[in-house]
Amino acid sequence: MAVYMEYMTEFFWHYETYFRIVVSAVLGFLIGWDRTSKNKPAGLKTYTYVSVACTLITIVSIESAELLSQPDSGKVMDPMRLAAQIVSGLGFLGAGVILKDGLRVKGLTSAAMIFYAGGVGIGIGAGFYTIVIFATLVTFTITKIGNYFEEREITRVRFPRFKKKRKTEEENQEEVGT
Repeated sequence: MAVYMEYMTEFFWHYETYFRIVVSAVLGFLIGWDRTSKNKPAGLKTYTYVSVACTLITIVSIESAELLSQPDSGKVMDPMRLAAQIVSGLGFLGAGVILKDGLRVKGLTSAAMIFYAGGVGIGIGAGFYTIVIFATLVTFTITKIGNYFEEREITRVRFPRFKKKRKTEEENQEEVGT
């Protein structure tokens, strides 16, 4: 019976690990979907890879800390050190997406979304499903609302409505000829 329980515990641990990777991939895909639909430099694959890679690194970090720590000898490992290095790496990856063209800077939103996808991966890897899924849904919704307003603003700037200029009394008098 003890062997069976050990097997089931190991099976469910691996199942949860696989589940974390799948959830991370789906959320990374959703993040990339918005960017791909706008033909931005980083797309579906980039965000999925970033999210899943961060999940894997976080899982390995947590598992390694538990496996290699020896509390009796005073040797305790910090699983979040590796997560801190993920954040540094995401900064470099995001910087590669940012381009300056004269006075215009492009790619800032893509860089921020790469950083966000990394945060999603770290959160899922650490097992914080509900908060990460909630944050992704909120961000996805806000992004869609923002897209609507951006498109509306672009349309307004490109095609301004021609308003008739009100004539002053002097212009009216000049027109009449008095």
